[in-house]
Amino acid sequence: MTFKQLHEQPEPLMICNVWDAASATIAEQQGFQAIGTSSAAMARMLGYEDGEKMEFADLVYLVKRIKASTSLPFTVDIEAGFGRTPSAILENIKVLADIGAAGINLEDSVVDKERSLCDSHSFARTLESIKEALLRDGTDLFLNARTDTFLLGHPDQLQETIRRTQLYEAAGADGVFVPCMVSEEDISAVTQCTRLPLNVMCMPNLPAFKQLQALGVKRISMGNFLFEKMHEQFGHTLHRVKKQASFNAVFEPC
Repeated sequence: MTFKQLHEQPEPLMICNVWDAASATIAEQQGFQAIGTSSAAMARMLGYEDGEKMEFADLVYLVKRIKASTSLPFTVDIEAGFGRTPSAILENIKVLADIGAAGINLEDSVVDKERSLCDSHSFARTLESIKEALLRDGTDLFLNARTDTFLLGHPDQLQETIRRTQLYEAAGADGVFVPCMVSEEDISAVTQCTRLPLNVMCMPNLPAFKQLQALGVKRISMGNFLFEKMHEQFGHTLHRVKKQASFNAVFEPC
């Protein structure tokens, strides 16, 4: 089954978000069908803030190690593309495709002093240019367009999401990713406005997976929340080691 076909199953594709070779290996051991990198987790692991603060070369190195550690198809969070022109973004995408990436996430917001939405038509033209070039080269890569309308609290977030989703679909995107959208009504409205598979993300109030399936969601990802949870547990264990003056907490079963 191809990576694109994994989005056509009755149940939503669960993407396990990873940040290094070890997390990718564990995801495969736990039976996930596919993995995706988390830019926020990778950045924090290397001591950077999220938002393309790490070097593209760092991302490439980590992706190569992930590829070497697993047989699972993987998609790469390339943020805003590590470039400000379609040609620069395309070159970076080709590097990742040559490593073996099955897909990429490309977002319609950029971080300068703070994160802000890009012009939707400009972003759509970038998507179209990239998709056309990939098709010309015979590169089979799932182009997941992320829109940050909900993440950034756009004043008319649902209608703006629908507008951008339809625009990005027309530009050639293979999927749409709307992080921070959790309302059943909003999710249903977006799935009904497009033929693209909808990707939602782990959030405290996200509906259960069966309900997401009923709403038409085709892909669920974790963002950096699993990474943060792991580090929270790490800190908790260290606290107990120090407080108890023993390593008992390290060897307790999970």
